[in-house]
Amino acid sequence: MSELSTKCLIIGSGPAGYTAGIYTSRANLSPILIDGSQPGGQLITTTDVENFPGYPEGVSGPKMMEDFRAQAARFGLLMLSGEVTEVDFSKRPFTVKVNGGSQVITADTVIIATGAAARYLGLPDEQKYLGMGVSACATCDGFFFRNRPVAVVGGGDTACEEAEYLSHLASKVYMIVRKDYLRASKYMQAKVMDNPKIEVLFNTQTVSLFGEETLEGAHLVSHKGTENESEFDIAVEGFFLAIGHSPNTAVFGDAIELDEQGYIVTRGKSTATSVDGVFAAGDVADPVYQQAISAAGSGCRAALDAERFIMMNMGD
Repeated sequence: MSELSTKCLIIGSGPAGYTAGIYTSRANLSPILIDGSQPGGQLITTTDVENFPGYPEGVSGPKMMEDFRAQAARFGLLMLSGEVTEVDFSKRPFTVKVNGGSQVITADTVIIATGAAARYLGLPDEQKYLGMGVSACATCDGFFFRNRPVAVVGGGDTACEEAEYLSHLASKVYMIVRKDYLRASKYMQAKVMDNPKIEVLFNTQTVSLFGEETLEGAHLVSHKGTENESEFDIAVEGFFLAIGHSPNTAVFGDAIELDEQGYIVTRGKSTATSVDGVFAAGDVADPVYQQAISAAGSGCRAALDAERFIMMNMGD
């Protein structure tokens, strides 16, 4: 078992984690970053990013995260491969175990940037076409489907918002809704139902996806398990999941306050959590925006909050 200590430990990579690493390194906090089970976060599975400032020609998700990582390394951020499996936030310095305890890190402050994972249907085809038609972010990828037919899976506010957004880009938008009604607010329901470019397929589920190299369509079933069950296909080039995200907070258990959805609760306009000295940045504390640019911004804020905390509590 190896042991390390630091003024600031960053748990998770991605825009929030790497940005926090850049700022804390420049502040001479000698930070350590544990990159997690998916180094680079969700952007690693994104083919093209065109809405992040500074990349006028666009950039692939993996290349963007490579740039973030290289910039953090330039300022001396120590980045370790591994996954945090246990934390003790009951006293300072905090104790974090990595990979089942093979490595133990003590830290004066902790920045949690473990992100959130999009929920998928669980179809094998989803992974096959991920980045090749399948997406969990219409705002990120909708631009690539201009004048092409797409589908949105889900019946809540997020699904309706994404369908409405995509209707301004795509040639047609199918909404695949498992139930016989929309769970969205009355306002969003009305917007969707009144939009001539959106067709809502109620009582419908996705069986599989198909296409040669990229997505070409979906096999669907309506009224599954009833006498009215029938299968049919739709031709779509984009398949957007809008059934929610799950924040990566399981490892923190009762160590920190979470909301009903499992997202970390922060205080006011700061990144401070319910535990003094522990901060949260990025999607793990953001159920609303979940964009790379907002995650990077919160990573900066968390780093500044951690630096101030250390300056004010050095005598503790």
